[in-house]
Amino acid sequence: MTPIWSGLAIGAVYVLVAIGYNIVYIAYTTFNFAHAQLMMFGVFVTYWATVTVDLPIWLTFIACAAAVAVIALIEEFIAIRPVKGAHAHLVTTLGAATLLDGVTRLIWGDQVLKVPAVGSSATVTLLGGRVSIIELVLIVSIIAITGFITLYSRRSLTGLALLAMAEDRDAALLRGINVKRLALGAFVFTGVLAGITGPLVGPKTFAVATLGAALALKGFVAVAIGGFGSMPGALIGGLVVGLVESLSGRWLGSDFPTVIVFCVLLLILLLKPTGLFGTTRERVV
Repeated sequence: MTPIWSGLAIGAVYVLVAIGYNIVYIAYTTFNFAHAQLMMFGVFVTYWATVTVDLPIWLTFIACAAAVAVIALIEEFIAIRPVKGAHAHLVTTLGAATLLDGVTRLIWGDQVLKVPAVGSSATVTLLGGRVSIIELVLIVSIIAITGFITLYSRRSLTGLALLAMAEDRDAALLRGINVKRLALGAFVFTGVLAGITGPLVGPKTFAVATLGAALALKGFVAVAIGGFGSMPGALIGGLVVGLVESLSGRWLGSDFPTVIVFCVLLLILLLKPTGLFGTTRERVV
């Protein structure tokens, strides 16, 4: 049972990346390939806040959310807004990811930094397996965040406006929706989410400059498995990736997890090309 808890915990991290991808996809019909780097930066800010300056827990969360939100805002202004077209956004956000990787290395270097757990670092036995308190908090938090975003997108005016933008951006503009402001708010929200969860993610992943690249790949696989634009799909896809990675590593060895994950991805896409929760859009032409 311990590998299952470990898989769920690392899968929860992939869920966060997938949620960030999906929110930007809904708002801009493109992907922010620097979102994993935003999460990585949140982990490093957590390290700075908890180890370097020893901030209180509540202030650590605020510092992480504010710092990454500002970076997301800057990215939107320099990598998204001036560029037209989804394909161009893929290039500019990939450039932003490379820039954030470089900045991280300049500030903190290439060494692996251990991020202490906020609150208790104790482990407990649950359902026959050992799991740390911070991992349980991470798993429960991701499920709660996914549920909240799903309900908010379907029950609130802002969420419905975002869905309308995803369906037809021009029609939403004609209906009086402030498309630019709403999209910017969604983009900055992904930064807040990436930052505020840094103290939960850091103890699991540690702070290392290669973290962004690793999370970006597995997060995109989670999106593809769950279905583009689907929040429940992001949850299921991320947890599936985490479980497959953990269990295959446990039983087959450390050389096989990535291969098995992509085999699962190919199998799911062969059976359902739109992902588990994805839908095919039909348009009259």
